[in-house]
Amino acid sequence: MKKNRMKEKLRRGEAVFGVSVMIPSPQIVEMIAAAGFDWVLLDCEHGTLTLESVELMAMAAEASGITAIARPVSRAPEHILQVLDRGVMGVQVPHVNTGADARRVLEAVKYHPLGLRSLAAGTRAAVYDSHGTLADYVAAANNETLVAVQLEDREAIDNIDELLKVDNIDVFFVGPSDLSQSMGHPGNPKAPAVAEAIDSSFRKMIAAGRTPGTPATADNLRGVLDKGVRYIYTHLPRLLSSSAKSYLGHARA
Repeated sequence: MKKNRMKEKLRRGEAVFGVSVMIPSPQIVEMIAAAGFDWVLLDCEHGTLTLESVELMAMAAEASGITAIARPVSRAPEHILQVLDRGVMGVQVPHVNTGADARRVLEAVKYHPLGLRSLAAGTRAAVYDSHGTLADYVAAANNETLVAVQLEDREAIDNIDELLKVDNIDVFFVGPSDLSQSMGHPGNPKAPAVAEAIDSSFRKMIAAGRTPGTPATADNLRGVLDKGVRYIYTHLPRLLSSSAKSYLGHARA
């Protein structure tokens, strides 16, 4: 298994910038890499990606020199296993609300002795059992696979102190859209109660020495960085929409 350069950057406190992609396209992954992004989020929760397309897009990411992270359909161990076996370098797991949830995610991601992930020699993740021993792969996978958990429900914010005590979580990701809905302000993460919940979560993560993550637009990116967030992505449709509006604005002026 290759070194996870994105995980190394986060360990050094560097920010990493990615793009969330919901449609199956290795070519889009190549374009994201060519544009200079660090990583791509392959979104199986909200998108139309199949396991086959996840594998092809992970191949494109590796060939292009960026890191592929997958968001599985759910936090169920079988959904986590399926995307990891396609060869992505980590997972961003939705709706993790308690310390017990986080520990179950870790069990699904890590092999023994850190977890219970099912081990198979012939997967793409294991390089088709063609390099080194299976034991070598297990050690590398446990070390290199990135684990991000999404805090996107009021319950998760209420339990954040408990969540931050769980070891081996690389990123604690605040999902503003679902959180705003969970807190009674759907689609409005700037509502005072939601904004304060998000900011207080970041402060607690930083104080605990953990890495915060969240989406960001060009408009709020600087503010997000100033709050200590280092794992950041924007959405492909937002990039396209912004560029299209700018182009057409000039064209029709």
